[in-house]
Amino acid sequence: MNAVAVHNLVKKYKNGKEIIQAVQGVSFDVEKGTIFGIIGPDGAGKTSLFRMLTTLLLPEGGDATVGGSDIVKDYKAIRKKVGYMPGRFSLYQDLTVEENLNFFATIFNTSVQENYNLIRDIYVQIEPFKTRRAGKLSGGMKQKLALCCALIHKPVVLFLDEPTTGVDAVSRKEFWDMLKNLKKEGITILVSTPYMDEASMCDKVALMQNGKIMTSGTPNEITKSFNQTILAVQSQNMYKLLQDLPDSDEVDDVYSYGGYHHAVMKKKYSNESLLHYLESKGNKEIEMHAITPSIEDCFMQLMRNKHE
Repeated sequence: MNAVAVHNLVKKYKNGKEIIQAVQGVSFDVEKGTIFGIIGPDGAGKTSLFRMLTTLLLPEGGDATVGGSDIVKDYKAIRKKVGYMPGRFSLYQDLTVEENLNFFATIFNTSVQENYNLIRDIYVQIEPFKTRRAGKLSGGMKQKLALCCALIHKPVVLFLDEPTTGVDAVSRKEFWDMLKNLKKEGITILVSTPYMDEASMCDKVALMQNGKIMTSGTPNEITKSFNQTILAVQSQNMYKLLQDLPDSDEVDDVYSYGGYHHAVMKKKYSNESLLHYLESKGNKEIEMHAITPSIEDCFMQLMRNKHE
């Protein structure tokens, strides 16, 4: 049995007379003891999806099970077996670190001591500040406290909604290291993120946009499905380069990526003719080389194919 099974889940909102399709027939399965990532930009439907799976919202269609329990019929059972860390910090800001943790343990009829081994590696990092009010913690410390509170009852499935948004790069790395350790404890983890580079940290991912899953699989499977060559191109005048590249008969798509522009090439192309074309347009100090597609490149291709 999968830890999470989702079949054609639908969620709609009314905005005056307009109906907004937040989640449109989403389906996927999550194996026990794995990290599954829902990757997509703001407004993709990630939060609505997580709120349905944690029984905070009712779906308009489809069905899903979490830990073998139906999200509508068995909502009470699900609330006892899942941990949920929402995107916004939602703990009691006037309570101290220690008071928040004890409060959440009490809600689930347990104690910090009973499941301390599960949160120990995380809690030791914030224990020196246990008497500090939660509202006075840094972003990274708030994140660690929220994770401890979501874990204190030893959930079967842990839902993390954009847990690293607004957190510095070091704290992001530390957080993913913590998730890998939790996976070793047998906890199934669903994490949503707008950061495409975090896809490589997951066992499987689903790329989501406009309420729909565009593709899913292991990060390696998704990048291998990219069937075109990508050139990373750089020049003295990057703005001019971005204007000229799309006009080449050999270029299928262009977008900026870090310090380079990524040029998705058509099947028949040559570096020499592209270089000659760009030089004829007045571009100087041109550098180009083929690269391995990333998850973000795959996302861009799926979006482009969708609109064609």
